[in-house]
Amino acid sequence: MPVLAGHDPADVRRAARLLAAGELVAFATETVYGLGARADDDAAVARIYAAKGRPAGHPLIVHLADAAAARHFAATLNAPAQRLVEAFWPGPLTVIVPRAPGRGAAAAGGQDSIGLRVPAHPVALALLREAAALGVPGVAAPSANRYGHVSPTTAAHVVQEFGPALAVLDGGACDIGIESAIVDCTRAQPALLRPGQLGRQRIEAVLGMALAAPDAASPRAPGTLASHYAPAAPLRLFDAAKPPLRAARAGEVFGVYSRLAPAADAAWLHRAMPADAATMAHELFAVLRGFDAAGVSAIWVERPPPDPAWDGVRDRLRRAAA
Repeated sequence: MPVLAGHDPADVRRAARLLAAGELVAFATETVYGLGARADDDAAVARIYAAKGRPAGHPLIVHLADAAAARHFAATLNAPAQRLVEAFWPGPLTVIVPRAPGRGAAAAGGQDSIGLRVPAHPVALALLREAAALGVPGVAAPSANRYGHVSPTTAAHVVQEFGPALAVLDGGACDIGIESAIVDCTRAQPALLRPGQLGRQRIEAVLGMALAAPDAASPRAPGTLASHYAPAAPLRLFDAAKPPLRAARAGEVFGVYSRLAPAADAAWLHRAMPADAATMAHELFAVLRGFDAAGVSAIWVERPPPDPAWDGVRDRLRRAAA
């Protein structure tokens, strides 16, 4: 199937009809491309798990056309969840809330809670609204890549993962480039389960309280396994004061993503690391995919600064290197 144009209303309607019929559609969001299926159809959601090779107990995020659509899947939104929704939707924030009985069980990975988000991307919102008009209350959509691999931030990345048979609604390169922050709102004190570009301080300011750390009672959440977001080549982190010194064996080339270029050596393929967290988040997954496409033997990435603005990038790199 050809890639569909997100700016073309006819193609958006075509993608919405596929979703309504229980088919898979990949689509752009402001974070990464999602692999979508209607969240109220457990058989359709099962196709996501099968396509990705994802364990069925690992929950998905349900994308909604607007905040009012949360009522279909949520048993309740407590006061903290309401404050976050009002402040940050549409946007790169997922809230985990108690799930309405009999709604979205497969998307929730069988849990009694469910993750919900309204994306801030015109193509995603157009698709979700068209689908809602066809009776689709929400679209379950993890990142559109094989399970554990680097997330896609362009339509071409999705085609590389799944081939031309999958419908892809092209919305251009994703603005943010890493997945949404996830906040568990199933208890009185919300907990940050996954950092994103929406920083902890902004979330806490809206809540009027500190975010708790995940614990054994926290719901399972997407993208929180120890190993995730991994390129094909082994990824290693290094400190700026200790650049990689290992000499390459004959024929080996290493990818280096750092602020300072390594010593001139044909064995290094260098990409300059941006000085700010937002720019690095935007390009991170594309850089890792580029290194894989170049056939490097290993990837060396300079550790990001310890500033909280880098929490989302640091989280993705730590899991990619696990």
